[in-house]
Amino acid sequence: MKHIIAPLALLATTLASSVYAQTDTAPQSVTDFETEQCYLKGISEQVQCGTLQVPENYEQPDGQKIGIHFAVLPAISENKRPDPLLILAGGPGQAATDLAQMVDRIFTSVRQQRDILLIDQRGTGKSNPLQCDMTHVEELVKADDDIDLAQVARDCLAQYEDQHDLTQYHSVNAIRDFEAVRKALGYQQVNLYGGSYGSRAGLVYLREAPESVRAAVLDALAPVQVVVGPFGRHGAASFDKLLANCAASPACSEAFPRLDETYQQLMATLEQNPVPLTVRDPLTNEPVDILVTAGRLSSVMRVGLYHPTTRQMLPFVIQRTAEGDYMPLMGLFGSTMAQSELYMGLMLSVLCSEDLPRATPELLAADGDNTFIGSRTGDAFVEMCSVWPTAERPASWFEPVVSDTPTLLLSGELDPVTPVAWGNEAAATLSNSRHLVAPRGAHTIVGHTCANKLAAQFIKDLDLDALDASCLDQQQAQPFILNSNGKGL
Repeated sequence: MKHIIAPLALLATTLASSVYAQTDTAPQSVTDFETEQCYLKGISEQVQCGTLQVPENYEQPDGQKIGIHFAVLPAISENKRPDPLLILAGGPGQAATDLAQMVDRIFTSVRQQRDILLIDQRGTGKSNPLQCDMTHVEELVKADDDIDLAQVARDCLAQYEDQHDLTQYHSVNAIRDFEAVRKALGYQQVNLYGGSYGSRAGLVYLREAPESVRAAVLDALAPVQVVVGPFGRHGAASFDKLLANCAASPACSEAFPRLDETYQQLMATLEQNPVPLTVRDPLTNEPVDILVTAGRLSSVMRVGLYHPTTRQMLPFVIQRTAEGDYMPLMGLFGSTMAQSELYMGLMLSVLCSEDLPRATPELLAADGDNTFIGSRTGDAFVEMCSVWPTAERPASWFEPVVSDTPTLLLSGELDPVTPVAWGNEAAATLSNSRHLVAPRGAHTIVGHTCANKLAAQFIKDLDLDALDASCLDQQQAQPFILNSNGKGL
């Protein structure tokens, strides 16, 4: 899944009683609901797409409406089950329909018996997208301290603040929208899969509309009670595990004998003397000027920790960059820039009202107390949220979600953003749950472990005790890449 990545150029490549029941405004008019056959990128057959009009502000049901876009990947079997798998995208700021190809691959067995429902969260995809240019190519030649992230946020805000109430783009309204789509499509219940921020959306769904959820699979947990945005200490903990893994590998430790020292020296050098380069844009192949700074290096490193494949490249990238060869680093940078789009307006609308107000000075200071990436992620969000419209949210939104709905929780031991401890926190108040941890898994483990098969079995049988999770322990670590020819693979 896509994740929260900072600063700037990588920011685009990153979560009481039922409130919904108090404002149930499912559409009554046929004109509010339109469907058609369509094609989604990466899906060969036609599927059903549609748009449902909902209030932008549910407290003003007769006010401005916005369209919520969705797509249904139909079950393969004619004797399908009545409850689909609803995909809750990550970010916040990912569009679920953009993930269709990946979801279809990961949940192939689920689709044999169930529809897969993709709903673009309000502010993403085709659901009134709050889309902003986050590349800002001109910013790539600036030193870290010269980048004005507040101005980047202002430029984004200027496109929407006169047209929409951005304080209405939050997690609870997202669930209201999803519920309205569910009702319009005639589904009595849904099964949930949510990864990263999508796991938080899943928890909010369990709180706001528990009767609508048959089962939930929540991957890379971001519980409502934790603060999302400052990721320094989690990234540093994951990087420390990388260093330990390399030291324990004879081939890696021989090729990169002083990896931590090399990284620290490289960061110190780039702090004092950033390196100007001209590289090819990964999307257009046009030449682009970029200044290699400590901030950009550490951001690429942090993002590289999200997946085992890129994680195993990092020792080689660090070593080659320290030796003056920037091509491996730029290749990794380009691959992150080319990932699926994140909608910055939605991301800031969610995080600036739901999380950053809870980021105390003590929390931010503790998060920045590391030698891997420091306080860069937290600082970036603090700066951008300083100019973004915010609204106070009820304290009840951030109390641990209590539920007895059957729920499978998934975590990766190497995750640099949502640690295993967060999964344990979520599990503490989910009485009918089981928390599985992949020792060699990173972020959102359904994509790179056997967890997708476990999730499919759980959705089919709802038997948490019957899940044989030994396949997670048996997964082998991917070998470290040792040179430009791929030695070590």
